[in-house]
Amino acid sequence: MLLDRFLDHLAYEKRCSPHTVAAYRRDLEQFQAHLAGAGVPLEQATDRLVRAWMMTLMEAGDSPRTVNRKLSALRGFYRFARLTGTITTEPTALVDPPRTPKRLPEFVEEVRMDRLFEATTWPEGYEGAVHRCMLELLYGTGMRLAELLGLKVGDADLRAGTLKVLGKRNKERILPLAPALCASLADLLAQRAVLQGRPLPGAPLLVDERGEPLARRTVQRLVVHYLSGVTPQQKRSPHVLRHTFATHMLENGADLNAVKELLGHAGLAATQVYTHNTVEKLRKVHALAHPRGGGRASDQHSNEP
Repeated sequence: MLLDRFLDHLAYEKRCSPHTVAAYRRDLEQFQAHLAGAGVPLEQATDRLVRAWMMTLMEAGDSPRTVNRKLSALRGFYRFARLTGTITTEPTALVDPPRTPKRLPEFVEEVRMDRLFEATTWPEGYEGAVHRCMLELLYGTGMRLAELLGLKVGDADLRAGTLKVLGKRNKERILPLAPALCASLADLLAQRAVLQGRPLPGAPLLVDERGEPLARRTVQRLVVHYLSGVTPQQKRSPHVLRHTFATHMLENGADLNAVKELLGHAGLAATQVYTHNTVEKLRKVHALAHPRGGGRASDQHSNEP
């Protein structure tokens, strides 16, 4: 079946994550079910049917961003179908995606992140060491949640102060570790050795007190819990900490290309979105500080004739 071949192509040739493959499967099976109502197989869809499905999704309340994601899945599938000779024309080629409002990444203010690490009361013993180290890794490196969960003990070189991370499409990068983060990792591994014995280099880096690797949902829940103690914002997730890392780096003068490499972005465009936050901050500073910025009282009450 062509759909299964395409999903295998994503998993084994493109090396997409299981999460990505599952998302593609859901979107394509949803479109397949929509076509079944008209008696049309997936391979015989037309641009008119694709547009009709998109309209159905938006009328059902799906956001333009969600519809764009689903359209992207269709584009990938029909591109694969054409390359394998199953179809001769791609039904998505002339379909325009719906416009999406530009959404700036949400991040936590620097003073609140300072409060998180300086004022939080952590659980006693090994549990608290794991929680703190998990948060320091996410904020201190900007890594993705999947990258965090994939870390092995041998990936951390505490003498060199570096961490090896396996990113999207199995692309490896080396991240620097701040002294405080090295100390947290050293403390974590020392406590783990006492509790569970010295771990092998290939063992998962973050495990609970029973030696089980931290689950995705556990990390998400813990991030929400700890961020709730320092910020009232609604969005509190591991990815918000990634946004926070990038924004704080740029606000403090980091080179855009350097941040791109640290984040593991394939292109600079994905990193440039973080500059909007820093530009807005600079705009406010300029308005308040510059004589012609428009925000100073002296502009309204000049003593000069």
